[in-house]
Amino acid sequence: MNDKISVLDIDIDNYTAKEAMKETVRYLESDPVNVVELVTVDGLMQMDEVPELKDDIRKFDLVLAGDKTILEAADITDRRTIQETEGHVFMKMFFRYIHKNHKRVYLLVESEEEGEHLYNYLEHSYSGSQIVGLAKVSAQNRADDMLVNAINGGEVDCVISILSSPLQEEFIAKNRGILNTRIWMGLGKGILPVGRPGFGQGRITQFLLKRIFKKEIEKRKRDMSEALVSAK
Repeated sequence: MNDKISVLDIDIDNYTAKEAMKETVRYLESDPVNVVELVTVDGLMQMDEVPELKDDIRKFDLVLAGDKTILEAADITDRRTIQETEGHVFMKMFFRYIHKNHKRVYLLVESEEEGEHLYNYLEHSYSGSQIVGLAKVSAQNRADDMLVNAINGGEVDCVISILSSPLQEEFIAKNRGILNTRIWMGLGKGILPVGRPGFGQGRITQFLLKRIFKKEIEKRKRDMSEALVSAK
């Protein structure tokens, strides 16, 4: 299963977790830098406001759905695919792999609190992971050159990013050609239990986001149907 689906004009690979992991392992043995992105509902909506970024995202090596709502928007009903996406099976397989194989990891976050939470999460769930560096990225004060030098100096195998969209995508699109790492793993916001709002607030926010997202998808499907009818 490797057909692409398109949601808000973003092409997403319809892989099983095992298929995606097989590709990712291959990336870890190849030349730098391979870009893997798990997209969320919020991320897609943010990227939709930056149309010029979509061409860069099409050049990413692997783009996966990080939320079952995205699969539903593309009319994907396969039970296994939905369950694996809901359970973040691919992400967990990836973390286990880099832990077991002693891969060197660099973390990118947007706040000190996020950095602390992400580091503690990896230490708790995948104790002994080789985290060789952590940096805070600001949309207002990027300092890309310093960040790239720090990452390259760490001789890392993987960069794990939990930056907001479109900051995350803009950063890797701009710096991909000068980064010396095997994989850029873009997880964005909301997939890991890191840097989320309070429990109640987080659930309400996610509910509203998904409701807005579904309405936008329905509107675009109606517009497409009307355009097809008019063309006849």
